[in-house]
Amino acid sequence: MLVERAAERIIRERLKSFPAVGLVGPRQSGKTTLARTLSAVCFDLEQEGDRVRLELQWDELTKKEGLVVLDEAQAFPSVFPRVRAAIDADRRRNGRFLLLGSVSPSLMRAVSESLAGRLALVELTPFLLTELDPKRLDDLWLYGGYPNGGILNAQAYGIWQREYLGLLAQRDLPAWGLPARAQTTERLLRMVAAMHGQQWNATQIGQGLGLTHPTVNSHMDYLEGAFLVRCLYPFQANLRKRLTKRPKYYWRDSGLLHALLRVSTFDDLLAQPWVGASWEGFAIEQIVSALKQRDPMTEAHFFRTSDGCELDLLVEFRKERWAFEIKLTSAPDVEDLRRLNQAADLVKADRRVLMSRVKEVVESGRTLSCSLPDFLSRI
Repeated sequence: MLVERAAERIIRERLKSFPAVGLVGPRQSGKTTLARTLSAVCFDLEQEGDRVRLELQWDELTKKEGLVVLDEAQAFPSVFPRVRAAIDADRRRNGRFLLLGSVSPSLMRAVSESLAGRLALVELTPFLLTELDPKRLDDLWLYGGYPNGGILNAQAYGIWQREYLGLLAQRDLPAWGLPARAQTTERLLRMVAAMHGQQWNATQIGQGLGLTHPTVNSHMDYLEGAFLVRCLYPFQANLRKRLTKRPKYYWRDSGLLHALLRVSTFDDLLAQPWVGASWEGFAIEQIVSALKQRDPMTEAHFFRTSDGCELDLLVEFRKERWAFEIKLTSAPDVEDLRRLNQAADLVKADRRVLMSRVKEVVESGRTLSCSLPDFLSRI
């Protein structure tokens, strides 16, 4: 099953304006598959044979028209200065290189050192609801969006996620610099899953792992850089109320979260006491990823005062501030709307969205009540 990726249009647009584009995202999210639809000239730089082939063909490749794909570029750092030199030799030519990377920190360092001003970055997430039939909403929530993780073949779910996370803990994260044993990383992943969507407490996590809280926070930077978790920082407004200062971490892919918490079926998911937090994180990831595709400068936060006034998501998008209350219900009530508007008024939100599993869209002025698929279709 071939799924049209929303990022393809963005990549094509960027290639018209830049000599190179960097496509970043987690392993197995479909970067290579997408890249091969754009060019047949592809080198996997984790493979020694492809590195040798690139060395032998470099002069010829840089003289010819056409797009050259360099997969897992961060595995071969010496390629970045060579790409820069090729670009600088003919700055009028755009659309020459597509660099793929599975871990953003190392690729970003190479970009800042070698390719600043020459390369545009595009992120490819696992499948989003905007790329699938909206009727598959609950499948996507349960299985997650990784192409091989169950959304295209339900029988793969669970086994694939466990093997994926095991490989990250044993091979990839250490190779990317995480200074922890695989057993420690796997325990950390399970603990982060248990704290999904809660206010972060690195000291508590550290006590369970025998680590200091600065070490735990450093490990979380690696998980965030590997696109496993999204950190939402609290929105800081100039109010008289005391505001929460601790961030929240959400698993970006709901299928990985559910596999870590040993959920096997949709009925099993609905029976969990934390199902609301799972739905909230799933909706946040869909909303933020879709908005960032339209404007990479989009910023996402949550908002909470010490007396309990809160917003699940607060987004700065194209000079507007959007406030979200996310509920796992098909019948939101007046009290839900009142709480949304109370918090939205504090942060002077331009738009307010009460998102639930309703079937009908209701809009009044700057306030909208709708489902996740309806919201995504409107943006």
